[in-house]
Amino acid sequence: MSSHESVKLEEESKQRPAQKQELPGSEAQMDPPPIYITDEYQGSNKLKGKVAIITGGDSGIGRATAIHFAREGADIAILYYKEHDDAETTRKLVQKEGRSCEIYAGDVGDHQFCHDIVNTVKDKFGHIDILVNNAAQQVVQDNLEDITPEQLEKTFRTNIFGYFFMAQAVLPHFRKDCCIVNMTSVTAFKGKPNLLDYSSTKGAITTFTRSLAANLVERGIRVNEVAPGPIWTPLIPASFDEEQVKKFGQETPMKRAGQPCEVATCCVFLASRDSSYITGSTLHPNGGSMTAGGPA
Repeated sequence: MSSHESVKLEEESKQRPAQKQELPGSEAQMDPPPIYITDEYQGSNKLKGKVAIITGGDSGIGRATAIHFAREGADIAILYYKEHDDAETTRKLVQKEGRSCEIYAGDVGDHQFCHDIVNTVKDKFGHIDILVNNAAQQVVQDNLEDITPEQLEKTFRTNIFGYFFMAQAVLPHFRKDCCIVNMTSVTAFKGKPNLLDYSSTKGAITTFTRSLAANLVERGIRVNEVAPGPIWTPLIPASFDEEQVKKFGQETPMKRAGQPCEVATCCVFLASRDSSYITGSTLHPNGGSMTAGGPA
């Protein structure tokens, strides 16, 4: 990355006006818009001929991953909840890279939806090589007592049940050298006092990743995860108040939030043969945050 691109990432990640959205958030309404790929990112066919399913692929990290995968030669199937305009924009961005992209609306917390859509993707593309579990639900609550049973169930159903359901659905179609990339969070390693249920699911994702990696290693299927720190995505203005949004990410050693493109490159690495000797592991794009267990 050139010094110009580096400065652009740093400056646009530090400065943003106060803003607020309703959950789950819209990328089209964000100011400034997230950076999902840099002009100087050159694909090299790392994923040529592959088909990837990306949940929560309409915006944020999911959109960035879809664009990077497409630039590396993959065709994309995007699963999203109900952000139709964002999903359509992502489809066009993937197609601009010269790759095919299908979009499917629905709830990954629904077991039947996951199985039906995976079968649809298989019928459409002929094979499935990569699953990126990225969809997430996040609601800020300062007190444990304020987390309703409905919120708790929705968060767990989206953030961890959906990962199980999607993995179960793709495995019958996977062969040796296929892979799964799960999206956990810095909160799995540090905790987050006002995201108790969300942080708990992210911890569950880390354990799920390590356990599933061990379960599938003899089948030649790799399972890894990415644990982002504060990243400028639609969940941020949809979750936090205006002043928190304005200061978002400044607590990191790098003094800024990360951009979705800075996470997507981790997904490219874990989905490609560059990481052929890695399974059950975690990458930490988090601006330099540390915990007793290492980067987090």
